[in-house]
Amino acid sequence: MTRTAFRYPRVLSIAGSDSGGGAGIQADLKTFAALGCFGMTAITALTAQNTLGVRSIHAVPLQILADQVDAVVEDIGVDAVKIGMLHSADTVRTVAAALKRHGLRKVVLDPVMIATSGAKLIDDAAIDVLVRELFPLATVVTPNLDEAALLVGRPLHSEADMEAAARHLIERGANAVLLKGGHLAGETVSDLLLVRGASPAWMRAPRIASPNTHGTGCTLSSAIASHLALGAELPVAVDHARAFVRGALEAGARVRTGGGSGPLNHGFAPQAMHLKPL
Repeated sequence: MTRTAFRYPRVLSIAGSDSGGGAGIQADLKTFAALGCFGMTAITALTAQNTLGVRSIHAVPLQILADQVDAVVEDIGVDAVKIGMLHSADTVRTVAAALKRHGLRKVVLDPVMIATSGAKLIDDAAIDVLVRELFPLATVVTPNLDEAALLVGRPLHSEADMEAAARHLIERGANAVLLKGGHLAGETVSDLLLVRGASPAWMRAPRIASPNTHGTGCTLSSAIASHLALGAELPVAVDHARAFVRGALEAGARVRTGGGSGPLNHGFAPQAMHLKPL
């Protein structure tokens, strides 16, 4: 009798390492595991940081970055990709070349540019290269308000500003944009999903009061990638990912970790690992 062989849903995070464990690669791996996926990494940069801020950044050599991607794709395989911190233009080019080389699809691009602490995490020269090289390869781009403002060159103060910015990013090559409105004032958080050729989809929810928001964007983008790997279409993946982030925010709101902006509680509702027939 032949026994059916299975495999894990496989998600690759191409991002920076957060020594404090709340964001970056560390948050991504926790999210993948919590959502029943097998996580892999290609580290773009090492950061020395904690809940109070970023002290220093050390870029990983480009050949090592490329080798990491090649190693996991050629042996294990990849069902979805989350891209986070890309510190330089050459790093962006290296990642874009790897996506093309392996024909990787279901790509969630989180344009990490500004840390929760306010530290800038990307070179100015890298921004144009990011838009030109990676936007067309991504299934969805997930900027927050500050990152979107940097990309479009103007501040965003309202939902009308958000929609105009999302349309601008579509015009610049994005296939879909999830613009996160958490930095707008008010007790309601409004996020906007705009898919090329479709009508804007607004998602609104009450604001969760918590001092622990470090890594929220990383967690959301990695949760979207997880649900894409599990087979969900983009709108459903976004909806499920937002629910996971809200649950993690609520579960971690009263936990103290460090003296600054602490992490979410990624392990609040772990799921069993999903298996797919080979």
